[in-house]
Amino acid sequence: MKRSAIIKISALLTLFGLGAIYLLNASWLAPPPQGQPILISHRGVYQTYNRDNLGRDDCTAVHIYPPEHRYLENTIPSMEAAFSHGADIVEIDIHPTTDGDFAVFHDWTLDCRTNGKGVTREQSIEDLKKLDIGYGYTFDGGKTFPFRGQGVGLLPTLKEVSLHFPGKQFLINIKSNNPTEADRLDNYLRQHQLPINSRLMVYGGDRPIKRIRQLRPSALAFSKTSAKQCALRYLLFGWSGYFPEACRNSIVIAPNTWRWALWGWPNRYSERVAKANSLVMAVDNKNGKRGLPGIYTPEELSFLPKGYSGAIWIEKIEVIGPYLQGKQ
Repeated sequence: MKRSAIIKISALLTLFGLGAIYLLNASWLAPPPQGQPILISHRGVYQTYNRDNLGRDDCTAVHIYPPEHRYLENTIPSMEAAFSHGADIVEIDIHPTTDGDFAVFHDWTLDCRTNGKGVTREQSIEDLKKLDIGYGYTFDGGKTFPFRGQGVGLLPTLKEVSLHFPGKQFLINIKSNNPTEADRLDNYLRQHQLPINSRLMVYGGDRPIKRIRQLRPSALAFSKTSAKQCALRYLLFGWSGYFPEACRNSIVIAPNTWRWALWGWPNRYSERVAKANSLVMAVDNKNGKRGLPGIYTPEELSFLPKGYSGAIWIEKIEVIGPYLQGKQ
């Protein structure tokens, strides 16, 4: 066979292969998503803060903006407000206590937000409930403390949260990388027959999340490492229709800056996520925000495709929820 004929055949095969890949991942050939976006409210309705030049371990309570409401994060009133503003899921943080409970509280230590001292998980729930969790908040460099005296007794347990909101969905953040914490959480949930009428959703360190996946294969669980593995493996092999194991039974992060790497985005990609019993969560990463970059303003929703019905990570649910409800 002549060399020119070989080149023509190779070119035709290449074109055929590219065409097949295109059709396999063509978003317009997949059924459009049905329903409305799923709003995940980070920390409930909370006091947002200035993130400029903020270190990983800096106290955020002393960087809050002038308060626009009276809610404190990870409290039942905060969660009630989040759901009333349209949240479908509320993200909460948990720590085991010395007396076998789980405290719903963000910080590793008590020194930043409360009038207590020491490591959160080295306390009993009885002692934690005596603290003023609004003690340390200030927006003017310590001249005033607008929530001091108002947070006594507001720190809830995981059981209290679940029983107060039966049927509501929570995304639980395990704050350590100790795998035994997954066993403690699993035992706690079984002991109290929780969660009630909802699927367990949890994220955190690599080791406890790996253990949770073993204990509860149907749970939605992810860690920073599993999210990266999911993204990289889908980038490499997703063109074939393959959906990696790291992406299954998980929340799959979809940064708007990575849309080019999400084979089949948005419709075909969303279809594959759903078939894997997972949930896609869009985040706005165009400004290089650290961690999971959440949505604060309606303008930041502009990157979402028309008809998007996956999850969105929301920082100000009191703004975004009513805005989206008004567009329905």
